[in-house]
Amino acid sequence: PLSAALSGPFPGGRVVRLHPVVLASIVDSFERRNEGAARVIGTLLGTVDKHSVEVTNCFSVPHNESEDEVAVDMEFAKNMYELHKKVSPSEIILGWYATGHDITEHSVLIHEYYSREAHNPIHLTVDTSLQNSRMSIKAYVSAPMGVPGKTMGVMFTPLTVKYVYYDTERIGVDLIMKTCFSPNRVIGLSSDLQQVGSASARIQDTLTMVLQYAEDVLSGKVAADNTVGRFLMDLINQVPKISPEDFETMLNSNINDLLMVTYLANLTQSQIALNEKLLSL
Repeated sequence: PLSAALSGPFPGGRVVRLHPVVLASIVDSFERRNEGAARVIGTLLGTVDKHSVEVTNCFSVPHNESEDEVAVDMEFAKNMYELHKKVSPSEIILGWYATGHDITEHSVLIHEYYSREAHNPIHLTVDTSLQNSRMSIKAYVSAPMGVPGKTMGVMFTPLTVKYVYYDTERIGVDLIMKTCFSPNRVIGLSSDLQQVGSASARIQDTLTMVLQYAEDVLSGKVAADNTVGRFLMDLINQVPKISPEDFETMLNSNINDLLMVTYLANLTQSQIALNEKLLSL
């Protein structure tokens, strides 16, 4: 259960592993919020292990908020979760998110709602107001405080947030980052050849860095690290042992196959276009 993951100290501290698709979904729901709504809230979904919780998905939940009261459509949240379980049965409710830079009195009430769905839920805040010119992202877990038998309160304890991603998410993040250097904030999708070129350039930069590290260790500039050495040895052992001549032969064979497929595709396209012309006569 979630409580077991958060009740005790983690190795290196309590950690919430957050995926970029969650942040994109939160920002999108904020941009599409109802007129007059100050913030949006939603349910966090993901998985739990004994070291951390991993937030992999989320969905927004309708709510009404005023100075005196707050109402959350928990029936909607329940139905959405039931539908989501049919697609991703391994993901459970981890807690909830809210846009904004602080925790309000209403946040405590909403947190109580989610405590019925998940024991000791996480609360994630995303500062869409961009205070201090950055989007601050923080995670909390609540703990009761006060004198037993008297008025009790709730204290939110911060958690460490670590950003992680799948390979498919990395592609989208890299593409979004490229828009930072575009004057109109728009960038087109790269062709297959451009992607291969970019990947080759990254591999070359990484190899240069690894070679420089090895040279620094051999020259005594940097102290040797056995863990890094074993990791590099594992990488070297994974490289296929193949002669340059055999590799060139394989590459040329694949290129010829690709050219043949391209030729057949163009030939098929021409035949279809010719057939359409004949039918229109």
